[in-house]
Amino acid sequence: MRHLFDVSGKVVLVTGGSRGIGEMIARAYVENGATVYIASRKASVCDRIAEELSAHGACHSLPFDLGGLDGIGALAAALAARETRLDVLVNNAGAAWGAPIDAYPEDGWDKVVDLNMKSPFFLTQKLLPLLRAAARAEAPARVINVASINGIQPSSLETYAYSASKAGCIMLTRHLAKRLAREHILVNAIAPGPFPSQMMAATLAEHGDAIRAENPLGRIGTPEDVGGVAIFLGSRASAYTTGAVIPCDGGAAEV
Repeated sequence: MRHLFDVSGKVVLVTGGSRGIGEMIARAYVENGATVYIASRKASVCDRIAEELSAHGACHSLPFDLGGLDGIGALAAALAARETRLDVLVNNAGAAWGAPIDAYPEDGWDKVVDLNMKSPFFLTQKLLPLLRAAARAEAPARVINVASINGIQPSSLETYAYSASKAGCIMLTRHLAKRLAREHILVNAIAPGPFPSQMMAATLAEHGDAIRAENPLGRIGTPEDVGGVAIFLGSRASAYTTGAVIPCDGGAAEV
């Protein structure tokens, strides 16, 4: 039982790993002995965060734009050039767009849906050879999709594409889990609530006190909160769990 949450020696890819929840998850894996690759669109930021995390373990930068299939294919090829297997894929890269319903733009909708729902599917597809190379009955490979509580409960903000894409991400998680279980690849999702991230910065600055007051636990999330769930989903502790969606929100989606 001592090794239930051991992820040391695993090869992990975290997209959107240079900031926010992605960085929190990457840090948790690095500090617990995994070899971690982080991907994000801005090379300078990705390189800097990978260097910072390398002070705590093994972390490498793979800067690619996952908004289109070219970047997705290039990331998969770059990882395959460095590793022969992938134990854990964390599909975290995402975007949000808010606008009044009467003025919500098509380009904003397409950007959000492509990055939040289309990209996780096609990156998982392109990385299946590496995931299959890692997958064993006694130690399955893992795909962890980062959804949102807004995919479970509609937001009060006018972020229509975001909530729709995150709901789609949850169903995609369940569909992939059903298809890939026989290949010993487990697919689960985390549905975070409010965390101190760049995406949430403006909302927390304006409504932070109200968000904390309305949360059943009376606070927003910490890196340890989401890192702990991610470690669970990548370790032996969750080897009989697939197709699950785990809220990490202090109970916010339940009220």
